[in-house]
Amino acid sequence: MSISLLVADDHEVVRSGLVNLLSESSINIVAEATNGKEAVELTLEHNPNVVLMDIRMIDGDGLSALEAIRKQSPETAVVMLSTYDNPTYIARSLALGACDYVLKGSPIAKIVGALERAARGEAPAPDSVAVPVKEAMEKRQPPEDKSIPLTKREMQVLRHLALGLSNKEVGSSLGISVETVKEHVQNILRKLKVTDRTQAAVWAVKRGLV
Repeated sequence: MSISLLVADDHEVVRSGLVNLLSESSINIVAEATNGKEAVELTLEHNPNVVLMDIRMIDGDGLSALEAIRKQSPETAVVMLSTYDNPTYIARSLALGACDYVLKGSPIAKIVGALERAARGEAPAPDSVAVPVKEAMEKRQPPEDKSIPLTKREMQVLRHLALGLSNKEVGSSLGISVETVKEHVQNILRKLKVTDRTQAAVWAVKRGLV
């Protein structure tokens, strides 16, 4: 399978290095973007199979660009790229539709593998940093645990909150409206007898739910 790729990173040295390394593989690099706005525009112009997107860029961040690409070019897979192995960044990326999340220090073979799997519509490799976060977001409440006063859906929402997602990102991840998320959040706070999202997140972490 021939893969067309757009690389988006605001650091020229990093971007050029990636392009040079990836050009030695079977991947065809069709465009380079220096910020999120360019990434969206060039994706719509070139229609690549995959976009490799830096998560933090100065002029238009990667997460906003990811959200725009998934809405305007849903057939294009997006793999997020970062220096930071940060569960919140990973969770937000997955919630907004990223296929995978790779670290800039990864061996090139691992990055190529992530891009190939994304192009084929496959799940991340078992050793991807995205996998444990994805599993935490999808984990369901054990049916025998009567000490947790939340419904299965409320547990899903709580795990997302504990990972730092906004109401909009929670809704995007779970396929529900922002208003429904707000209702779940209010129910969670009431049932846990806490006053805000931070306290709810601490409760979830202490219980080992994320």
